[in-house]
Amino acid sequence: MTPTPSPLASVTQHFLLLSILAIGGVNAVTPEIHRQVVEVSGWMSDREFAELFAVAQATPGPNMLIATLVGWRVAGLMGAAVATLAMVGPSSVIVYSVTRVWDRFRDRPWRAIVAAGMAPVVVGLIGSSGYLLAKGAAADWRGVALTAASAILLWRTRLNPLWMLAGAAALALAGIV
Repeated sequence: MTPTPSPLASVTQHFLLLSILAIGGVNAVTPEIHRQVVEVSGWMSDREFAELFAVAQATPGPNMLIATLVGWRVAGLMGAAVATLAMVGPSSVIVYSVTRVWDRFRDRPWRAIVAAGMAPVVVGLIGSSGYLLAKGAAADWRGVALTAASAILLWRTRLNPLWMLAGAAALALAGIV
């Protein structure tokens, strides 16, 4: 019988792999983070994941803080440190290496084709992240209404997304949502 890996080992392995796949940033791999921590490992619920994501987005700094928060939730302070390093380490090395090569071929026509082809991939990955987070946040009709209203306001105005988070927090504190 194979021993079950510790949560810390699982978090490390998961974020090392995702670091390599995170084209377009962490938001592009958020559906896979969600799948692993909610559906596969059962470390948290949809709602808890959506709450961690909201906190990660509300804090200043890089959007990869979701990895830190997931690591913290799963394996404490050591989990936060390991998840952060696993998420930024490999991708930083890859970006550094690819940027040097990319710059060397700046005048080649294939470079524009590759860049144009990557844009819809990144948009699709980030769109799927939004869908998963909205699904996790919308536990009842009030959550659905709040999510839809926030999405419409963000789409139609230039309001800072933090206002949506503040409004949702106020509604939650008032017991409305």
